[in-house]
Amino acid sequence: MAGKVSVSAASEVQPTTITKFGGKYVSYAHTICAYSAFFLALAVGCYTHYYKIVRNEHFGYPDEWFPSVSATTGDRYPARAIFQILIALTSGPRFALVFLWYFYTTRTARTSSRGFGMFLLIVGIVRTVSCGGWVYITSTDDHLTHDITMITYLVCTLPWQLGVVYTSARNNQQALKWRRIFTLAFFATLPPMIYYFLQHKIHKVPGAYTTYAFFEWSLILYDVAFDAVTALDFQTFELSLVDMSGGHAGAIPVTKEGPEDTISPTFLRSLIAMRGYATEAYLAFVFWSMLTSLALLIWYFPLWYMGISGYEAFLLITVAPMFLGIRPLRQLMAKYRGVFHLFSLIGVASYAFQDPAYRLSLTAIGLAISTMTWTATWFEARAHVGSLERSILIWGIGLVLHNVVKMAWWTENPIWPIMHEANGGRNMIGIILGVVAAIEVIVRDFNSPSTHHLVEHDLGPASPGQTTENSSWLMASSGFGAVLFALHSMYSDSSTIMRWTVDGYPNYGPEPVPWGVATIAALGLGLWISSMRRITTSIAWYAVGCLGCAVFYCSAGWNAYYGGLVLGFYLMSIMPATVRAITTHPPFKTLFTGFMVYNVLCLAHVWVVAYEFVPGGVYARERTNWILVTLMLLIGCGVLNAHKQATMDSQFKKMAQLHIIKTARTLTRVAIVSSVIASAVIATNRVISAVTPAPYRPAEKSFTAAIWTIHFALDNDMWASEIRMRDAIRDLELDVVGLLESDTMRIIMGNRDWAQFIAEDLGYYVDYGPSSMKHTWGCLMLSKFPILQSEHHLLPSPDGELACAIHATLDVYGQPVDFIVSHNGQEENPEDRRQQTTELARIMRTSTNPFVFLGYVVTKPKQPNYYILFDDGDMNDIDPTDWDRWCEYVGYRGLRRIGYARVSHGKITDTEIQTGKFQVVDNPRDYWKASYERIDESQVPAALRYPTMFRGRGIRGHRYHVFNEPRYFVH
Repeated sequence: MAGKVSVSAASEVQPTTITKFGGKYVSYAHTICAYSAFFLALAVGCYTHYYKIVRNEHFGYPDEWFPSVSATTGDRYPARAIFQILIALTSGPRFALVFLWYFYTTRTARTSSRGFGMFLLIVGIVRTVSCGGWVYITSTDDHLTHDITMITYLVCTLPWQLGVVYTSARNNQQALKWRRIFTLAFFATLPPMIYYFLQHKIHKVPGAYTTYAFFEWSLILYDVAFDAVTALDFQTFELSLVDMSGGHAGAIPVTKEGPEDTISPTFLRSLIAMRGYATEAYLAFVFWSMLTSLALLIWYFPLWYMGISGYEAFLLITVAPMFLGIRPLRQLMAKYRGVFHLFSLIGVASYAFQDPAYRLSLTAIGLAISTMTWTATWFEARAHVGSLERSILIWGIGLVLHNVVKMAWWTENPIWPIMHEANGGRNMIGIILGVVAAIEVIVRDFNSPSTHHLVEHDLGPASPGQTTENSSWLMASSGFGAVLFALHSMYSDSSTIMRWTVDGYPNYGPEPVPWGVATIAALGLGLWISSMRRITTSIAWYAVGCLGCAVFYCSAGWNAYYGGLVLGFYLMSIMPATVRAITTHPPFKTLFTGFMVYNVLCLAHVWVVAYEFVPGGVYARERTNWILVTLMLLIGCGVLNAHKQATMDSQFKKMAQLHIIKTARTLTRVAIVSSVIASAVIATNRVISAVTPAPYRPAEKSFTAAIWTIHFALDNDMWASEIRMRDAIRDLELDVVGLLESDTMRIIMGNRDWAQFIAEDLGYYVDYGPSSMKHTWGCLMLSKFPILQSEHHLLPSPDGELACAIHATLDVYGQPVDFIVSHNGQEENPEDRRQQTTELARIMRTSTNPFVFLGYVVTKPKQPNYYILFDDGDMNDIDPTDWDRWCEYVGYRGLRRIGYARVSHGKITDTEIQTGKFQVVDNPRDYWKASYERIDESQVPAALRYPTMFRGRGIRGHRYHVFNEPRYFVH
């Protein structure tokens, strides 16, 4: 029997109604089935497997006593089976409800246009199908797929609930009120739920998962209740099953569509504008992620070759935009920019290759495509001031987002090629989001082919800004390259300017958390005021930037940080003007010169510290002041040129395109506020969850100290190594550890402050050591004991690399104990090493406190520098019989020495861990000179012994080696 839903019919055939039923019953059926599925599963699960479903990866009953939704519905039979059967029964009413809402809003209540109704229908279908994804593919089956479908469900919930609220009939105030209540409750529950999930997952807080579970269950209540409100709308909405044949076989019905109503496009246009802005902002984040990872990947090769490797040539990939001088290529990339953004994701996908060379090559290719796509977009939009400004603002927001994400990941970027799942990477999620963003751009450009990258039609006349009179392409490109370098080198991480200017205790300066929020806010506010071109490109404003730069360089600690905030604020405020300026000149020479300026400044930035490894490097030695002066002069040229352009643009904006500019600026400001709030939430969570420092063996008043050269936190296979470092430090129970080659706050190291993660996760005080502005490879100290004071030394280095040292006094169980962490120069400069060792000996000799030396000396035992260090320094070698040493040494005095062990590096670096166990004594002078009598481990109390897990084959590649076991001593 043929049946059809029809709005009206005109035919000689009279349709026959078979049956009728109220639309509200669909809502009733959906609500009953959904609640039954979840709460029957909860009851059965608790009855049959309570202790198993409340247990998670970290804790069980009684710490955790209420099961999560996933544990209840997906982990155990029979609860899982009951849930899956009932949720399958729910799917019928669910799909019916989605379709009925479309017909109700577009045909009956007429609260929506058919276009928006169809959009909401598609969202509802995707949301329903994704629900089936996380229901039937449990986290045990496939964790990634389960998470992706769950995220898809939550993402679709936002437009679904807002769309349903928007299309609700205004004459049904009760339904509208309840929808608003449940929508607000749903999204207000998400932040605390995520917070407690992070407390459980990352910080392993007992009971956090139970609290998380209550929020998770409340989401179920609100979600189902929101859809149950449709029963109020459908009270008068009746469904009829109609036989259109009128009882005569073969009769053909004739249907007539009713007239289409239209709805005000404001809401839809705003939604599309926000969606387009968000997707392009993510693609901008991808660009900054690839740009900041390129030099980091390049650095791996000279690091292991100990000299020029040839891979440095990949830095020149950034000049690829010069090929946009070929007009057809430029137009092609701008027209199909979404496709090219999609291709650029090869740079993010490079993480899938184990071989470092492949990862570098693919990242370089992805960056080249991304850079060309952005610049092609700018140059092809140069006739449209509004759309060009929109693109530039989004590009700037990408950098702000990059800082926020890095703060959330302890200064690593989760989609960098040095990250993977084992060390905290989220590369696959990054790729999926990139694909979604690129496809959105492709679809939007396809639907608006005459505008390509515009959210709205941009029909204004060509900008007078294309005129190049009184404008210099050389000044424009120089300014752009300098600004790009400045933002990359100093503001691609919220903690960089702090580590460039850190000082010794007690005037240490700001901590990255929470003060990184201020850095992000300064960048965001700079972008906020960037529209005031006549001011931001003025001489007076340039003077403010120069003053901030001068304070930043000439001061230390807090004062330097204030100067850095002013400089960052200034740089972001002029960035849009400098980008706008380059688009008014021929692409080939302008882009080639601009990116070459960027490259030359990058090389100079490296050579100030790596002068020993490059030809002519001696001329750049310790010349950061030269770089900053050159930087500000080049920026001055760019600003002077941009000021002329700003005058022309301001006149043009009075005539056309104000709607695009206003929308772009509004969305940018929303993004800035959101980014600052997000960074504040991240910082607050990190402060709250950070472990309070406490020594491992307080009852015995003992501590374990160690020295380790960690090769800039990149392991032998070019993966970020801080998680593996943390595990080794934790298992060895190191109370004080000196980490060498630790200064990663440079372009070539990715501007990463990896020590934040270890310090917060294990509970350490941090002394970063001499600031990055002091041009050393870095030495850093982590301490379980409070740092009373510290002094950062640049040891004498007349010829070779600058050698660094930290001399710190720690409060060790109430006793002041001095520590030195040092990194002397290489063997190629013997005079440097002699002078450096002499200075270390002087510092140790003049101290009256018990002392521990943890250093990298580059000498064999019993050679001249060895005697200078220990004899002239009034120190004891921890084990004079250990002749097989070359770089690392541990010395001490005024403490009871318990033991000494050497632990293999586990492929984290090429250097072992040397450790010493000591005990604080009441009479330090009695222990000023060592007794070298060794004892068996059985004579040492168990609490003072080294961990047994490192014996034999050890753990994770770390084992006791050379002696294959620890050595213990009388004192």
